Amino acid sequence: MSTTEHASPKPVRRGRKTEPAAAAPATAEAAQTAPQPLFTADIAARWRDLDAFNHVNNSNYLTYLEEARLQWLSHVPGPWFDDHAMPVMAAVQLNYRRPIEWPAQLHVELFCERTGNSSMTIAHRIVDARDGSILYCDGHVVMVWMDPATGKPVSLPQVIRNAAGATYG
Repeated sequence: MSTTEHASPKPVRRGRKTEPAAAAPATAEAAQTAPQPLFTADIAARWRDLDAFNHVNNSNYLTYLEEARLQWLSHVPGPWFDDHAMPVMAAVQLNYRRPIEWPAQLHVELFCERTGNSSMTIAHRIVDARDGSILYCDGHVVMVWMDPATGKPVSLPQVIRNAAGATYG
């Protein structure tokens, strides 16, 4: 057995990095200086979202995030998809901070963490609608625009680049 360690090459990052707007404030003081969300969706936890432990099943967090992204995209002025450019989720990171119990009113906050040549990293926070200091989940998703006919990445639509710097909702 060899004692030589092999270093893995670091992945090359391409694209323009925007200011990281998604760091979840951990305290009330940090929340006061935190950037404004790109979009905030109001979502109610449903009875059917519960699991055997009487809290929202972890898979439903992804549904809440998807709904928030679609609500944001519906506010984007201009065509953000067409026959040759559609977004797909390429990666997701969820940090479960505490269980969501029913009944619950939630705010799903979205932030633009990064835009690239064909992708956008959208940071997220799921917080209690009545008390924003109660953090249920944070993390991010990477959305890649691709041509559905070829499966190849395409340029991020300009309307998405423009919307990434705007605040909706």
